Amino acid sequence: MTAITYEFIKTCKQTGARLGRVHTPHGSFDTPAFMPVGTLATVKTMSPEELREMGANMILSNTYHLWLRPGEDIIREAGGLHKFMNWDGAILTDSGGFQVFSLSDMRDIREEGVHFRNHISGEKMFLSPEKAMEIQHALGSDIMMAFDECPPFPATHDYMKASVERTSRWAERCLKAHDQTEKQGLFGIVQGGEHEDLRKQSAKDLVSLDFPGYAIGGLSVGEPKDVMNRMLEITTPLLPENRPRYLMGVGSPDSLIDGAIRGVDMFDCVLPTRIARNGTCMTSTGRLVVRNAQFARDFRPIDEHCSCHVCKNYSRAYIRHLIKCNETFGFRLTTYHNLHFLLKLMEQVRTAISEDRLGDFRDEFFEQYGFNKPDAKNF
Repeated sequence: MTAITYEFIKTCKQTGARLGRVHTPHGSFDTPAFMPVGTLATVKTMSPEELREMGANMILSNTYHLWLRPGEDIIREAGGLHKFMNWDGAILTDSGGFQVFSLSDMRDIREEGVHFRNHISGEKMFLSPEKAMEIQHALGSDIMMAFDECPPFPATHDYMKASVERTSRWAERCLKAHDQTEKQGLFGIVQGGEHEDLRKQSAKDLVSLDFPGYAIGGLSVGEPKDVMNRMLEITTPLLPENRPRYLMGVGSPDSLIDGAIRGVDMFDCVLPTRIARNGTCMTSTGRLVVRNAQFARDFRPIDEHCSCHVCKNYSRAYIRHLIKCNETFGFRLTTYHNLHFLLKLMEQVRTAISEDRLGDFRDEFFEQYGFNKPDAKNF
């Protein structure tokens, strides 16, 4: 018995997008789905009750950061991450690999793992496939990620080839170290950058290992959107139809829709919470920077077409005032709104798939959002 299973429901006749359901030890969720990011066992400024209220069923937490603070031993003693943070829904933990490669200036990649320095204290650290599994077992997440290397963009073909081959070997070691398959599912991560042949090789390697799910990594790391979409078009058809597909680190509205059209089931990103703390809001007509002076006397909601409790109760002028005064409540309001917006967007995507009209929905959304304009502002 495996901890994670995927239930296929239907394909959109217009685009080929998939409607499905992922079953986990802590509940099921419909796909395509967006997962809010709770890096340090909290989605910044949000309570678990608020996340449930806005429709979130699964969140992501970070292995690397929780390993450093408070430490996996404390979370194990608390009864696992679910009890520690009072979240009864599903949790996905990444492997920590991305943080090792993105936060540490001093790192030494070897076959056995990565030697690096703690970005907080400077202390020497070592993370291997086996250690990444050990930490995630202690955290008790529903979905664990295999330890991989996420090379920067761009990377040469030679470097990426060696990286992909090492990631495949590390994935095999992760599987061998994972002995809690009935409690936690382990996903492999397809790498390969912008190189078509390496994406194919990585997918072939990982599919041969028979993971219960597959992530697509190394995208949304600086490459143009058309490169990301092309890599998805190459990669997703190579992954099993009866397993969930997860595109890592993607959360802009256009990429969520384009990813779903290309067969992706799961997404996560810090984007909605990060930009919220700068006063930037996602709305049905595009980006709105509520901290700007033009909203000082604007008593309309952030988005007049939004049904979230922020838009029902608070004005742009009030939220701008809070953010300009550095009041935490202002950041809470913009964060709630942005997360609600993306969760509702994915609900609309699922409805459009069920009605075989996702292509039309994309065209309408892009037109309303302003993505079709030459001077369109993205996030």
